[in-house]
Amino acid sequence: MSATDPLVLAVPKGRILNEVGPLLSRAGIGPEPEFFDENARQLMFRTEDPGLTIIRVRSFDVATFVAFGAAHLAVCGSDVLMEFDHPEIYAPVDLEVGRCRLSVAEPEELAAREDPKRWSHLRIATKYPKVTRRHFAARGVQAECVKLNGALELAPRLGLCRRIVDLVQTGSTLRANGLVEVERIAEVSSRLAVNRAALKTRPALVNDLIGRFREVAVAA
Repeated sequence: MSATDPLVLAVPKGRILNEVGPLLSRAGIGPEPEFFDENARQLMFRTEDPGLTIIRVRSFDVATFVAFGAAHLAVCGSDVLMEFDHPEIYAPVDLEVGRCRLSVAEPEELAAREDPKRWSHLRIATKYPKVTRRHFAARGVQAECVKLNGALELAPRLGLCRRIVDLVQTGSTLRANGLVEVERIAEVSSRLAVNRAALKTRPALVNDLIGRFREVAVAA
């Protein structure tokens, strides 16, 4: 990308769009209507700010787009930032949306008879193997992680493992599958993530956007 090209903002697909939309509008960068149409095949969208283009990508890909400079900024879950821990990414603003938690869950009958303080070795299904291993290593617990990208709640029922680590918002999906939270690893929210090189090479434009997002996040 050249220094005259519009900045690129990456935003994750899915449920977060409804929460991010008002923030974008208040920051003066509301996207074209097709951005909110999940059936739209296009992935790049114009905004009210002629100097900014938005792309819509999978939530776990957002950090990669920013880290490698394909996007200059992004709305990115703190769970994704923790998992990938890219040194090229600076996350200066908590946008106060997309709030949930990253938790350990297990079948109700298992929770009734086992004390988490006595764990020494666990097999856990998760999308977050790095975060999970770090969390348990800090307690002296060895975590063997089975990487899954979806349907984690099925893993204990089908004997793949006894526990999972996943995002929890209301807990209804866990309850529907006979699981309960037994340990909370981290509180999660969406952050404004910035490519450090872009901040150095285009400081005026990037800092302007950081300021606009910070202002609307505080007012939210």
